[in-house]
Amino acid sequence: MSFPLLTATAVLPALGAVATAAVPAARRTAAKWLALVVSLATLVLAGVIAARFEPGGARYQFIESHSWIKEFGVRYELGVDGIAVALVALTALLIPFVILAGWHDADPMETGSRRWRPTQGFFALILAVEAMVILSFEATDVFVFYIFFEAMLIPMYFLIGGFGDRAHEHGEKAASTQRSYAAVKFLLYNLAGGLIMLAAVIGLYAQAGNFSLPEIVQARANGSLHIATGTERWLFLGFFFAFAVKAPLWPLHTWLPNAMGEATAPVAVLITAVVDKVGTFAMLRFCLQLFPEASKWATPVILVLAVISIIYGALLAVGQRDIKRLVAYASISHFGFIILGIFAMTSQGQSGATLYMVNHGLSTAALMLVAGFLITRRGSRLIADYGGVQKVAPVLAGTFLVGSLATLSLPGLAPFVSEFLVLVGTFTRYPAIGIVATLGIVLAALYTLVLYQRTMTGPVKPEVSAMPDLRVRELLVVAPLIALLIFLGVYPKPVTDIVNPAVKQTMSDVHQTDPQPAVEAAK
Repeated sequence: MSFPLLTATAVLPALGAVATAAVPAARRTAAKWLALVVSLATLVLAGVIAARFEPGGARYQFIESHSWIKEFGVRYELGVDGIAVALVALTALLIPFVILAGWHDADPMETGSRRWRPTQGFFALILAVEAMVILSFEATDVFVFYIFFEAMLIPMYFLIGGFGDRAHEHGEKAASTQRSYAAVKFLLYNLAGGLIMLAAVIGLYAQAGNFSLPEIVQARANGSLHIATGTERWLFLGFFFAFAVKAPLWPLHTWLPNAMGEATAPVAVLITAVVDKVGTFAMLRFCLQLFPEASKWATPVILVLAVISIIYGALLAVGQRDIKRLVAYASISHFGFIILGIFAMTSQGQSGATLYMVNHGLSTAALMLVAGFLITRRGSRLIADYGGVQKVAPVLAGTFLVGSLATLSLPGLAPFVSEFLVLVGTFTRYPAIGIVATLGIVLAALYTLVLYQRTMTGPVKPEVSAMPDLRVRELLVVAPLIALLIFLGVYPKPVTDIVNPAVKQTMSDVHQTDPQPAVEAAK
């Protein structure tokens, strides 16, 4: 029996979460180091998966399958294709940076008679989220996927509500109220989506008799399983609604700005760079593969919603006064691009969307974590409270600039490649949609450059005149992310080589081929 590599990659952070939570409160530094070591060990396992994965091999690799609830056809079934490998690697890569960046975010502090929650709980919850997200990417049994898709909401709820941002313009009491509101809103929105998905999961079982994704897809392909058109469409909508909430897609997005605004910067990265990727990943893995005809039926409406997300998110980012909420609305715009690429139904679009998931995770992590360092120093999230930072903290300002330029998809940085592929893939089949979506690029340049100008340039405000530059720990967080943004911007081939075969198989599932160019290239 081969070593269960996929299970180990998820179980390790889960056990690490338990061990970290069990560390005595008086030894909070030990809890931090334990969480960091566990996250680095998980990164090593994810690296082994990526290194041993064969892009030209079987669709799902490192398969693990064991009977779980035999009476209902539920199996503990794991397997990864190229898309899942890329996202498992992204998750494992970002968690050590999240832990390092949040090193002091949950340290004890007195606030009147109230004491901050235990430090070890903060890091244990981060590891718990990592375990559940990785299992969501690995699960090929729909029921197993659903369990962890929903379970990750619980630790995220406590991370948002219990360990929120300490910088609040109206004081701790208002901050506590806003954190509670953001956490409850996050939980209710995602639980509502999950309950609708549960009904669809039950409906799928009633049709197929099992929950195995590969078996259902194979049965539909060879004609042994037929789902009526109306039934398929209702099942698709049940799955898609839950994924659209998680993604988040307009108009189901309103929980994200609250959650990211009230969470600490590392937790905000966990939300948008890790957890939300489960929604867009699931659209590719479950919506398109299980319900190919319904996916094509819903495509026109979804493309319109994606374009609205792109423009709406960018416009609201332009008008933001709060740094973290600006990044949140920018992420809504970026997720619009990802969903646009998925449902453009072209290989360029879907490859670009998958690459965008990875690159958005890196760019948002870089920008949000540097913004978090900035906010911690000044004690304010308001853009108007900054000015002239580049003169007193040039390294901080420089890394903030690179993160901002990556967010606007500057050529030479990783997000440009993915955004370009999404737009090319959309133009070939839906030129009008592609033209409107391109406006999002113009607006991205506006909100990111204005943000940099107002915070980093101009006269030095007295409140930032003594601001220290990035420390060694903070440089260890930011420097690797910037290096990856530059490397993948110049040479994205390591990621595209892994994801492209999986994209081609997904295109085959939905019976789509790329449109032929109007003019053949000269040979």
